[in-house]
Amino acid sequence: MPIQVKRKRLDLRWITGLFLLVLAGLSAAFVTRQQPTQKQQPLVVFVTGDHEYSGEQTLPLLAAELEKNYGLRTKVLKASPNQNAEQNIPGLEALAQADMAVFFLRWRQLPPDQLKHIDAYLNSGKPVMGFRTSTHAFNFPKGHESEVWNAFGERAFGTPPGWGRAGHTHYGHESTTDVTIIPEAAKHPILTGVAPAFHVPSWLYRVRPDYPPKDATLLLMGKSVNPDKAAIENPVAWTWKNKHGAKVFFTTLGHPEDFKDESLQRMTVNAIHWLLDKPVPKKWKGKIDIDVPYRGIVK
Repeated sequence: MPIQVKRKRLDLRWITGLFLLVLAGLSAAFVTRQQPTQKQQPLVVFVTGDHEYSGEQTLPLLAAELEKNYGLRTKVLKASPNQNAEQNIPGLEALAQADMAVFFLRWRQLPPDQLKHIDAYLNSGKPVMGFRTSTHAFNFPKGHESEVWNAFGERAFGTPPGWGRAGHTHYGHESTTDVTIIPEAAKHPILTGVAPAFHVPSWLYRVRPDYPPKDATLLLMGKSVNPDKAAIENPVAWTWKNKHGAKVFFTTLGHPEDFKDESLQRMTVNAIHWLLDKPVPKKWKGKIDIDVPYRGIVK
């Protein structure tokens, strides 16, 4: 066989092989684009430890719902060995990979090597959400090297800078709260599907007159029912942009029995999507089974 014919056949085989390789590569790339991996979904890290309100039980149920029905990845961190352990929340390094952080803390005294992970997250400007006692997440003694952390709520969420400061108090454990949507905020995406008015078991937190900041967007207003002192209406949910440029959602609700309310559940799921710059779910997947009784502070 002439050498020229052999070369033509070899060239044809080489070109055919190259074409098949390119085609396979394009197909693989197309499949990858069409079917994003689990790692590509946003990661929401929940940080819990609050003595009183069982955030370490309610928030994992919310996290499971986000994974099951809304395609998000979640990780729940808990105070160890139990909710009363004020100086240890293992795994905070996970915040370095988080796309969003949710805090439900009360009077922690974490060591510097754990605080640094929270500090780095806040400095990143990534979105943050907070519940109830996160207004007073830390309680370091006066003069302690980490005393500045007592104002964590003000820095992160635009709340008063700790319990008892700027008039921050509540209206007694025998009271409950009527909640209404603030009319000007009725069309906010976070309030999609939320009832215009609902009632929750938690006692109303006072944050006024100085908080939240004037540039916050108020979403829900609370009115104390059966207060133990003269009461004023106070916002119970708002959005804000903090000094780090982070999108913020905060609610002073968070009593475990509050989480039974479907409006609170839906607002929370909506807020997480809004903070992640994702569309609020058009279809609500239904009420989440959250049945955690209030235990109070148990030693």
